[in-house]
Amino acid sequence: MSVRAFIAIEIEDRDTLINIIKVRDVLANLGLDIKPVEDENLHITMRFLGEISAHTIEEIKKLLISIPSIMKSFSVTIKGIGAFPNVMRPRVIWAGITDGADKLTLIREFIDRELVKMRLSDVHKDQHGFSPHITLARVRSLKNVERFQKLYTEYQDYLFGVSPISIIKLKQSILTPRGPIYRDIFSVKI
Repeated sequence: MSVRAFIAIEIEDRDTLINIIKVRDVLANLGLDIKPVEDENLHITMRFLGEISAHTIEEIKKLLISIPSIMKSFSVTIKGIGAFPNVMRPRVIWAGITDGADKLTLIREFIDRELVKMRLSDVHKDQHGFSPHITLARVRSLKNVERFQKLYTEYQDYLFGVSPISIIKLKQSILTPRGPIYRDIFSVKI
């Protein structure tokens, strides 16, 4: 049996998370053709793993247990909104991470190096460079995209807040017609 999984960090500061939800709600009410991310699904994806076996899950747990040896808890500043690939043709709308992004990148590089060493054949090969962010919504079409572009000019430097980062999680993603359901498989305190 395989599990669709990813490694994630959640926003621990409640006020910061509330601010993220408020801006996501503003986006959701602009008349855009988007799929907003549910409150409980807002997070920083550290590494998408794909459909992985029970054996691979056990190996990933070992990898996560080793992260505190390279990184202790720290804080991130969540600031500004943007879009991939760009604001003119958004596919993903996100909240950015400024201070602390370098530490997230170090963790991601460590995860990638360890995955190569482990030679786990069922782990998804990552196609994108790592850019720490929190996905707010996925864009289905460019309907009313100019409304997002206006919002972007208002919120490109908006300070959502600062959040401690002290836990990294292995999560399962269960795809449903109404959107994904995420379930914690394993957590490590850093």
